[in-house]
Amino acid sequence: MRTLRLGTRRSQLAVTQSTLVAEMLRAQGHIVELVEIVSEGDRTQASNTPLTGANSTGVFVSALRDALHAKEIDLAVHSLKDLPTYPEEGIELVAILPREDPRDVIVARDGLTLGELPPGSRVGTGSPRRVAQIKALGLGLEIAGIRGNVDTRIGKVRSGEFDAVVLARAGLARIDRLDEVTEVLDPIQVLPAPGQGALAVECREGDADADVRKILTSLDDAPTRAAVEAERAVLATLEGGCAAPIGTLADVVEGEEGPELWVRAVALSLDGSLSVRLSASGPLDDAVGVGRRLAEEMLAEGAADLTDDPTTDPGQAVMDTGGSPQTAPEQDKVHNA
Repeated sequence: MRTLRLGTRRSQLAVTQSTLVAEMLRAQGHIVELVEIVSEGDRTQASNTPLTGANSTGVFVSALRDALHAKEIDLAVHSLKDLPTYPEEGIELVAILPREDPRDVIVARDGLTLGELPPGSRVGTGSPRRVAQIKALGLGLEIAGIRGNVDTRIGKVRSGEFDAVVLARAGLARIDRLDEVTEVLDPIQVLPAPGQGALAVECREGDADADVRKILTSLDDAPTRAAVEAERAVLATLEGGCAAPIGTLADVVEGEEGPELWVRAVALSLDGSLSVRLSASGPLDDAVGVGRRLAEEMLAEGAADLTDDPTTDPGQAVMDTGGSPQTAPEQDKVHNA
């Protein structure tokens, strides 16, 4: 029987996520070997410089894809939110696993929530999406860049260097550290990154790896795939890249004619003072179309100006000009945040 070589980064979270996939495959009778790959992002984790900008999109992905191209591994596991929205020649995203809770969380000193932190408290995050949405809440917090693994980030709270840090709930759940969470952020306040909480499995395209693709397709979860495809379509259409101040979340809900997607999205100025926030619904089998149309409405409402121009005057409000019939009216807002 062929041994499947599964590529993983060396971090605790990456190994945990890769082991989860390996165990699913072993349960089906396959032999799986973990192969550790070092990425450029891993080499710079000690720095506190946030990973922002288009050049950072996929920084944790490229080394695993290089190993796939070189046939050093047969499959790779990624946090889906790290994957660029554009395709990689010769690589296929063959499976998306059932999603963990995609929300962001706060780990704060003294068990405090975000709203309980005194003005001026220092909150750590390397994500412009989180920075903009937290600033939009008007809590008077100091937001500072932070890098490193979960231990490093939480350790900066324990040492008093930060009063709180913002993390993805899914990662903490997978490494069994939810007991350190002091608040789970409601998506009404902070929408997660596209694809957050989902795991992606990639392999090589081509007839030579058809057997690997066939094995991996059994891991694919159709509702999760529909949701994240809609979210990634929003991101791709807005052309923000994974570090842009854009949040989106798609849920599978019960519609009048059965299950459908409900997609919420927000684009913000970097200081959080302006935002375009819309939602839309549509059929599961048109996930990409639902996400693309929602993003196009957002662009028509001024989202491009917010995401492309960080010097936007916070005093210039973007006017609400309405939405299409598919847009949920209670979410159809373009406003000062």
